Amino acid sequence: MSRPVKLLSISIALVCLLLALNFGLRSSMGFFMAPISNQFGYGREVFAFALALQNLWWGLSQPIAGAFADRFGTLKTIWIGAVLYALGLYVTATADGVFGLNMGAGFLMGMGISATGFGVVLPAMARMVSPEKRSFALGLGSAAGSAGQLLVIPVAQGFISAYGWSTALMLMALCALMMVLLSSPFRQSNDVSSNAVQSVSQTMKEALQEASAYSHYWLLVVGFFVCGFQLAFITVHMPPFLSDQGFSSEVAVASLSLIGLFNIFGCLLSGSWSGKYSKKKLLAIIYALRALSIAAFMYFPMTTYSVYAFSIVTGLLWLATVPPTSGIVAQMFGLRYMGLLYGIVFLGHQLGSFSGVWLGGYLYDKTGSYDVVWWAACIIALITALLHVFIDDRPIARLRTAMA
Repeated sequence: MSRPVKLLSISIALVCLLLALNFGLRSSMGFFMAPISNQFGYGREVFAFALALQNLWWGLSQPIAGAFADRFGTLKTIWIGAVLYALGLYVTATADGVFGLNMGAGFLMGMGISATGFGVVLPAMARMVSPEKRSFALGLGSAAGSAGQLLVIPVAQGFISAYGWSTALMLMALCALMMVLLSSPFRQSNDVSSNAVQSVSQTMKEALQEASAYSHYWLLVVGFFVCGFQLAFITVHMPPFLSDQGFSSEVAVASLSLIGLFNIFGCLLSGSWSGKYSKKKLLAIIYALRALSIAAFMYFPMTTYSVYAFSIVTGLLWLATVPPTSGIVAQMFGLRYMGLLYGIVFLGHQLGSFSGVWLGGYLYDKTGSYDVVWWAACIIALITALLHVFIDDRPIARLRTAMA
């Protein structure tokens, strides 16, 4: 954009709706595990593996999608992603075996999500607004995804109840195509804001080499791995976990909806605080609180009230990591290749997501319980909190010299 966009504008509103749809559709996939597994006679590991593949392909294709957006623009990237997203949902709806589930819910949806989600859209949002509003814009975009989880999950559950899982997925495929229309704010954007720091001409290869040689960048990648592990495990396995504990499907819907609702507030607060306080310290606090909340949830007797309390706390911490993490990437390296560099960080997130989703299903089938995964998520969150204390989140030497 040649001129910064105001936060309260139609352009920002449409971008937020796009992120809400992207996030909401994928967040509802956990509710398809039981009906699909029951119809085909599979254990939970089969569909869990398909969703784990989704997270893996999402992560593997995220740096590619980010680099494509940096090179050819956000608009083209989102158009391609929306088609892949819709095709993935359709293939899943018509699948007659394991291959179809892995191809649709895994491969195609994973690539579609990467090209229409945070890794592509948040860097574009950062370039759309003025520097002093950048952190809050990242929080606003993350909150929009949470709103999508809150709004789309009940609709998806209603589709399943009314029409069956296959028709529900086809209806969701039509919804995915709506992202083409919602991408219109990027139609006249060259994705290089006039307020971006362009101190030194740098190629994409040079930017990648610079980040790869910076150890603090890799600490950020490792930390986001843990974030992905926790979030994907809870998104996919919370409904069947609560069912195993004797709770109704309504409690599971309410649980994930509460996470989505309070995630909105968590993202907005995180976005606001990221612009005022140390981003790495904020991340350390978030991961430490996650560990404490999981420990309390597993240690004390489980009731409907404790489920809802855990969901509220988890919601406040859910995507609160995104504004400071993406903000640190921009802070370290600037905005020019943020799509690529944040995409690599997000690859770490999705490798964690793959591990969380797949291990959840695998260990459940082996042990009949999710307890091992819950406690593992708690322990690695504490380790991650400590890691972030040692991250140097200042601009790299090249940018510090240019700004001086």
